Amino acid sequence: MWMRYFIFTVIISSWNINSVRIRTDHIKNYLKKEKIDILFLQEIKCQTDQFPEEFFKNLGYNCYVNGQKSYNGVAIISKKKLDKIDIKNFKDPNNQSRFISTNVLINNKSTQLICIYLPNGNPVDTEKYSYKLEWLKNFIKYIEKLYKKNKNIIIGGDFNVIPEEIDVKNPEDWVDDALYTLEIRKEFRRILNIGFKDAFRLFSNESEQFTFWDYQQGSWNRNKGLRIDHFLVSQKLVEDIKNIKIDKYVRGKIKPSDHAPIQITF
Repeated sequence: MWMRYFIFTVIISSWNINSVRIRTDHIKNYLKKEKIDILFLQEIKCQTDQFPEEFFKNLGYNCYVNGQKSYNGVAIISKKKLDKIDIKNFKDPNNQSRFISTNVLINNKSTQLICIYLPNGNPVDTEKYSYKLEWLKNFIKYIEKLYKKNKNIIIGGDFNVIPEEIDVKNPEDWVDDALYTLEIRKEFRRILNIGFKDAFRLFSNESEQFTFWDYQQGSWNRNKGLRIDHFLVSQKLVEDIKNIKIDKYVRGKIKPSDHAPIQITF
């Protein structure tokens, strides 16, 4: 007697798109090539009612958006309809659009998906840095509270945090930058200490694995980049991760975002 085994996977990707309306073709090609099930987008740079929802619907995706005029903004697009969409339970200190979450089933586990776009924080000696610190502290409180209720959580997005020396081409140049100050990196580790793993580092310990290359100074051609886009996965879900990778090739397209997508497969 033959027995049939079915293995179902879900591919989730995160991408700071740096203006969604001018990069729809890049997103379309990426979704088709990589067969993405759920895509987190950051820095969509449009209000919710200006998001190109019809475009994505024609590709077979549902859209969930927390937009903001000209700046910031996050969205989740998904092949399947999602529920329990939340944009309000996390309190942004400056009321900016940097957070959206939903619930899905991963291996029959009710899982909270959280898409974030953390403030840049530069220059360090300004209120922008204070805002970033306050944002992180508020987010940590939010995650601590959430984690007590649900141990199945995936946080993805542009964290604007360089976790370690190997995550930047020239770490000595970034010591006083808001992406790499010791204070900011300690806050990042506080999130991990709640019960999360930096998923990419479960699969690769190699240096120069970047997700961002500035438009200036030939950064892309010189591979002078940063790893600042992450998936943090709670400990109970780690065993369900099949793979994680940075889709670096996307950054080499014509008129690309300055970020490359990072995708994780469960």
